[in-house]
Amino acid sequence: MARIRLDDPCYYFNRHESWMAFNRRVLEEAQDEGNPLLERVKFLAITASNLDEFVEVRIAALLQQVEHGNQVAGPDGLSPAEQLQRLAREIHSFVNNQYQCWNEKLLPALAREGIRILLVASLDRASKDAMDLFFIRRVDPILTPVTIDPSHPFPHVINKALCVAFQLRRQSKLGTTYLGVVTVPQKIARLVRVPSKRDDINYIFLHDLIETHTRNLYKGYTVISSAAFRATRNSNLYLHEEESRNLLDLVDSELHNRRRGDVVRLEIEADATQAIVEPLCQQFRLQPWQVFKTPGPVNLSRLFFLADQTPRPDLKFQPFTSRTITFTPKASNIFEEMRQGDILLHHPYDSYEAVVSLIEASARDPQVLSIKQTLYRTNENSPIVRALIEAAQSKEVTVVVELKARFDEASNIRWARSLEEAGVQVFHGLVGLKTHCKLALLARQESDGEIRQYAHLGTGNYNASTAHFYSDLSLLTCEPQMTSAVHAVFNFLTARSEQ
Repeated sequence: MARIRLDDPCYYFNRHESWMAFNRRVLEEAQDEGNPLLERVKFLAITASNLDEFVEVRIAALLQQVEHGNQVAGPDGLSPAEQLQRLAREIHSFVNNQYQCWNEKLLPALAREGIRILLVASLDRASKDAMDLFFIRRVDPILTPVTIDPSHPFPHVINKALCVAFQLRRQSKLGTTYLGVVTVPQKIARLVRVPSKRDDINYIFLHDLIETHTRNLYKGYTVISSAAFRATRNSNLYLHEEESRNLLDLVDSELHNRRRGDVVRLEIEADATQAIVEPLCQQFRLQPWQVFKTPGPVNLSRLFFLADQTPRPDLKFQPFTSRTITFTPKASNIFEEMRQGDILLHHPYDSYEAVVSLIEASARDPQVLSIKQTLYRTNENSPIVRALIEAAQSKEVTVVVELKARFDEASNIRWARSLEEAGVQVFHGLVGLKTHCKLALLARQESDGEIRQYAHLGTGNYNASTAHFYSDLSLLTCEPQMTSAVHAVFNFLTARSEQ
């Protein structure tokens, strides 16, 4: 019998292509007519948000490897250049499928339900007057139109900020054309509801409203053409273990560099003229495959607003009430309940409140001597973080805050500093690894003097907000083999105590 060689590339999927296959499965949910219509819109927005992160982290990393001459093949036998070539084709195909879903399926279905996205030019007089007033009062005061010329360099375009480019001709200098750029304000919703006396729900895109008001922005110019665009930058954090600074300061400084990362993708409206596309490609130093001409609205993640804000509950998943844990007759608190046996919770169908209650009860219980916990992502005003801060006043509290939780780094830095100021012993994970486990370990002195350990193991995050809509599992246990394993993990995270 032939021996299997585990280093044979034929046994391995490419990790990036596997991720793209995952995102296609999310897109299938948007295409599935069995799902409520506005939930399908949300699934489409999720695919766009997912793809953003994929491009600004994974594609960006592959580009850097290629630029640095890295030719080392992965387990699948593909070099970085080969992976990039295959992924470029796959991403373009995926984007085409996204816009087919939007243009051919979702837009017509929304229109049949009386939900429309209109062009400003198609509005009736009353609606156009209302939108003009909205622009004058709410939008124009915070716009900064820029014309690119020798005294006005190209503005720094923030990562994933929606912008509008204009091809301009100065009326006093016939024959000379310029490029103008306006950043669409991030603080204003990308979709604006149009007032209507009927039951119809009509929206316009904010960038369309800005484009129709170029006469106010560029007086003295003739607008030849315009196009919305969006640049995605390299958002990887480059951390080196030999750095002498502590990890928190290192991540903090890298976050500032992220804002100025190289552009790795340009999304621009499909009908944009070459007079706009070419200067942008030169400015961002892009290869042709990095340009995505969209036959529809640039940045489909804007559709989250449409799904969330449209007042049509009949087109959304029906709400439900999570089941709360109830104690058995022999238990008067969560610790006694856990001693009766393990508790397995399936969120969001089982309420996450049991997990929050465990940490809060531990903070208040004088018999709990110590609390150890990992934090990967959590919510603003987190009840769990508040409980940990409260607990630090009377017991040993150790928290491992993973600073490398993608795009939650700044939030986690704030939490780490708040916890340290409260007296919590905070560790920042390990440079070469990402602490993705969700663990809590409590040491409690029982009435007989014995110290018993209690643990929570979860697949989600310690985030009571997202626990309402993500499917996850929680295990509450005081089984000695389980708690000793959790104890060993914490020893590794704080002391690199290897086993």
